[in-house]
Amino acid sequence: MTTEQKQLQLEGWSRRIADTIMGQCREDGFHDYPLERWAYVPGMLLMAMARAGKQLNEERYYSFMHRHMNHFVAEDGAIGTYTLEEYNLDQINQGKNLFMQYARTGDKRYAKAAHTLAAQLMSQPRTSEGGFWHKKVYPFQMWLDGLYMASPFLAEYGKVFERPELLDETAHQLLLIERRTRDKRTGLLYHGWDESGEQDWADSLTGLSPNFWSRAMGWYAMALVDCLEHFPVTHRQRGTIIGIFERMCHALVRVQEPSSGLWYQVLDQGERKGNYLEATGSIMFVYAMAKGLRLGYLSSGFRSAMLKGYEGIIGRLVTEDEQGVHLHGICNGAGLSKDRNGSFDYYISEAVVSDHYMGIGPLLLASLEVEHLLNA
Repeated sequence: MTTEQKQLQLEGWSRRIADTIMGQCREDGFHDYPLERWAYVPGMLLMAMARAGKQLNEERYYSFMHRHMNHFVAEDGAIGTYTLEEYNLDQINQGKNLFMQYARTGDKRYAKAAHTLAAQLMSQPRTSEGGFWHKKVYPFQMWLDGLYMASPFLAEYGKVFERPELLDETAHQLLLIERRTRDKRTGLLYHGWDESGEQDWADSLTGLSPNFWSRAMGWYAMALVDCLEHFPVTHRQRGTIIGIFERMCHALVRVQEPSSGLWYQVLDQGERKGNYLEATGSIMFVYAMAKGLRLGYLSSGFRSAMLKGYEGIIGRLVTEDEQGVHLHGICNGAGLSKDRNGSFDYYISEAVVSDHYMGIGPLLLASLEVEHLLNA
């Protein structure tokens, strides 16, 4: 197959995925899943649809995000089902959609809702070095997941509302967790860090969880590229963030499965019994690399690894039928707590499912980035 034929096979998936999501709407135009509650996965799905609307020039995709967000954001800017005092970084993620709504409409209720979420971050509980706790109920814990949930929001908020000190704060969060969780031997990042050392899953000396979970690093990879988009070129830590992003991508390429181009659920354990090639981590790495290549954060040598990853996703994990596009090999969920100890056996024990929006949302985001890069 020629390079041109391969490229043609990789194009057009974003529209097919977006149309699949639209096809799952009720007769009134609403989709039940984003209406369930204000939460990070529905928020990511809505953001992916809005970006599809902009890139593919399809107003109906943007309108999908807009009407579902309006289900939660009241005329006075109050956010339905959201409670600031939970101090849960996951609850910030859906707020990323507010900036596009505010820019397009000028309606101050979206600004007010953004101010509320920013207020949470200003008073978020912190580690002794100023790192945001992942949640109030997870004291002194930083998880890679949380960097995606909150940091791009904080960076864009700082840019939109001319608060440059919040870009400094964003940089501090990104660099702190990388320094605390990076394994010097492999360059991979552990899922979580407990400063207090109180958690059963935390190493007694380092406070680190014991394994490298694919999706956790995927969240962090996406956080880096999405934050960098809002940093001015003169910011004193922009180059450092770009540097750790490239260093991390080298580590990811070293554990990329060579025949499929995908990544394992537990990144460094290869073909250990029970391990498997997981969809969401693989998709998130492709998204981050494609966007990093497009915006010049990564050297061109990563293009082949990124494309091989995307080819593996489409060729091995995606199917299509009369109902639309389907995604398989999705880890249903994983975390760190008393009954989720971060062991290898724990990560491979979580359910593997198809068509969860935890995977469909990132797949749409990654497809948009790959297509943008290929058509640049």
